[in-house]
Amino acid sequence: MTEAIHKSGFVNIVGNPNVGKSTLMNRLVGERISIITFKAQTTRHRIMGIVNTETMQIVYSDTPGVLHPNYKLQESMLNFSKSALGDADVLLYVTDVVEKTDKNEAFLHRVQNAECPVLLLINKVDLTTQKELEGLVGKWHERLPKAEIYPISAQANFNVDVVRKRVEELIPPSPPYFEKDVLTDRPARFFVTEIIREKILLYYQKEIPYSVEVAVEQFVEEEKNIHIKSLIIVERDSQKGIIIGHRGQALKKVGIMARKDLERFFGKKVFLEMFVKVESDWRNRDNMLRMFGYQMNDSSLNIK
Repeated sequence: MTEAIHKSGFVNIVGNPNVGKSTLMNRLVGERISIITFKAQTTRHRIMGIVNTETMQIVYSDTPGVLHPNYKLQESMLNFSKSALGDADVLLYVTDVVEKTDKNEAFLHRVQNAECPVLLLINKVDLTTQKELEGLVGKWHERLPKAEIYPISAQANFNVDVVRKRVEELIPPSPPYFEKDVLTDRPARFFVTEIIREKILLYYQKEIPYSVEVAVEQFVEEEKNIHIKSLIIVERDSQKGIIIGHRGQALKKVGIMARKDLERFFGKKVFLEMFVKVESDWRNRDNMLRMFGYQMNDSSLNIK
């Protein structure tokens, strides 16, 4: 009896903001790896979720939405998206039923020239008609003729299994890249910052969530409890006041929401302390961005 061939590959999810990449990522991985909100630019990092079987390891990678950067943080986010084009065994380009086929032409050109198989996923198909969908599929076929096109609804879990099976067919023979019990390449502290940042995105309005970064100063895990001390970074004193709220009520509300999710995530009792600190213009400061784990500019990744 011949031994089964082991397959491993990197499957990178790219696309414009707010098309449902993180929802799809979580569906494919079967775990809540990426934070999800209704706001654009929710994902800031490139996050890996690893699916293991006896004969297969698929490393899914969620990336920030492609955008034209206005400051260095957004440049870093774009670098994460560009780098995902270069190391994929399979590329999932996610769009939706609202988005135009000519949005971000330069990035689309790079997708069209990708050397790996490209699956173009039209998300949110439950929000359109069959006739409109057929027209959209035709337009995308003209735009990316080499791509395989799959209408999906990540939210409703429609056709996600079909995409998963096609991915499994396409990944190449290879030994595993990670240990078989690993779920993600990110440490526990990273998910603490992401869960807190998700609650800030949901609770506060306008520019506030986009001016915020979260750092974990202390993470002490015991048998039944986890003690966490986190720092919320803002750019101005006025933002600090808004984050804290009247008599600290806003910060308390965010803390309660975050703690509940952290307890579900870790399966332990969580004691969470949060403090707010002003770091002027942190989104344009290289040292701050490096400290938060962002990928700095690489001229080799320029689209032009």
